[in-house]
Amino acid sequence: MAEADLVVQDVAEYRYRPVTLTVVTQLRAIVGERHVIYDEPAAMLDYAHDEVAGDEYAHEPEAVVKPATATEISDVMRLANRECIPITPRGAGSGLSCGAVPVYGGILLSLERMNHILEIDRENMVVVVEPGVVTNDINEAVQEYGLFYAGYPMSVELCFIGGNVAENAGGGRAIKYGVTGRYVLGLEVVLPTGEIVQLGGKRVKDVTGYDLLHLMVGSEGTLGIFTRIILRLLPLPKARTVLLIPFADVPTAIGAVPRIMTQGRIIPTSVEFMDRLSVQTAYDYIGERPPCPDIGAMLLIEVDGYSESQVEAEYNAIIDLCLEAGALDVYVGNTPTAERRIWRPRQDMAEAFKTVCPVQSLEDIVVPLAQIPDLMPELEHLSRQYDVLIPCYGHAGDGNLHATIVKRPETPMEEWQAKLPAILEDLYKAVVLLGGTISGEHGIGSKRAHYLPLVMHPALIALQRRIKRVFDPLNILNPGKIFPQEA
Repeated sequence: MAEADLVVQDVAEYRYRPVTLTVVTQLRAIVGERHVIYDEPAAMLDYAHDEVAGDEYAHEPEAVVKPATATEISDVMRLANRECIPITPRGAGSGLSCGAVPVYGGILLSLERMNHILEIDRENMVVVVEPGVVTNDINEAVQEYGLFYAGYPMSVELCFIGGNVAENAGGGRAIKYGVTGRYVLGLEVVLPTGEIVQLGGKRVKDVTGYDLLHLMVGSEGTLGIFTRIILRLLPLPKARTVLLIPFADVPTAIGAVPRIMTQGRIIPTSVEFMDRLSVQTAYDYIGERPPCPDIGAMLLIEVDGYSESQVEAEYNAIIDLCLEAGALDVYVGNTPTAERRIWRPRQDMAEAFKTVCPVQSLEDIVVPLAQIPDLMPELEHLSRQYDVLIPCYGHAGDGNLHATIVKRPETPMEEWQAKLPAILEDLYKAVVLLGGTISGEHGIGSKRAHYLPLVMHPALIALQRRIKRVFDPLNILNPGKIFPQEA
């Protein structure tokens, strides 16, 4: 097909142009021929999706570009603006909202080459990294200095730090240490129009002008591309213990959590929750029996600190409080082997349900902590009404739960695809009635954009659209994310 014959794509009032051979030649001049993928259909498949299951969510880019510097990204963005070509930034592709999926084709900008730890500043307790650094590698690099990075998503060995910042990722330690945004002190950002700006720095306090730094955090790659990230570090805890605590039912389990913090005056590192279905499926998957029969819910509680005596005092207090609250038993993991064994069912949960059926919708809902027991009957009702499995597990300490809608193996795909939107809408409406929202750490992306009006007032959506247009007048940076398509 000749370049002149290629169709221009309409998106609302925006008109995107295709990636032509002329554009590819310019991209190769910017980043080097080896770092541009074009006209290679098999290679494009790897960049057409993230970790969200389902071909219906996948979209192939027209070209993949792998820059190595902020200047190269700036030049690519300026080219995309001149040609009106959409650009989708991508980290490790480990997201769960289709945030790195090139919905409108165009150029996929992979940050995989920008994978260097640039500086470990022990005196200022910060680390400076590029966006393609695997999050787990940060802690491996700084622990010899007695420091650690506390922004802990559960997929630390897979995800890139740039994606964590873009999603303001949370995880199991958020109850004590908070989410990613708490640790972002500075960013170097390439704006959608190509300018390179510096936000924040190594300083802890800064109220000079609008807080654009934290507007960028959690913006899902729609307002800018991070090329350098300054992260705050903390002293490395010297002791840690994990507790596995089964309960007869969900209300009893959840009721124990605020008692730990109010009566015990302890903020655990993690408080993970698993319902009955999650417990049974996870233990079946790892080939072990649950710790005791008739488990209706289970908590996994981790505490850490700067001395063995402190941690021991805290976990003993938690044990007493949980037993008083109705725990069936308590299992202590205070050795590396015991700790790994206790954590394994929770860490393998997603894989366990993939063996039941790989077709599923992993959700990321949030409700106030005290409303978790009220959510369980709603999930059971939806499960019966639509004939699906809906296990529920996640971060009980902050109310962020991964209610996962799993297709029964015998259900035809056509039936599943037809009813999933209705299930999601009913689930999100139930969450809203409980004072919750539709994402706590995975983001909206394109997967949940259609449902944003269920939880956000139209005036607030319109305000955020206006902010987006100030940064990105041509709407070329990661279009199709967060906001529903305009009529």
